[in-house]
Amino acid sequence: MATKKDTRKKSWKDLPPLARVGTVIVGAVQLSLLIAAQRDISRRPAEQIRGSKAVWRMVTLINFVGPGSYFAFGRKNLPRRSAATAR
Repeated sequence: MATKKDTRKKSWKDLPPLARVGTVIVGAVQLSLLIAAQRDISRRPAEQIRGSKAVWRMVTLINFVGPGSYFAFGRKNLPRRSAATAR
């Protein structure tokens, strides 16, 4: 005889302490990535961003994937300055 599963959603109180801590850490990392990406988009000139700033702002709102995509693909590589030219 099959038993009926509890289909009720778990509330915050029902989660074990380790799951709560993990959820808070993942949320903090996600928020940090979002803020870093948004700040970079604001400060970087449009010529140094592949595509539209508005589109990248929207893309960064997608959890983890958005900010990661922006940092990996949205920024143009700038020529590196050598130590001799930096002086």
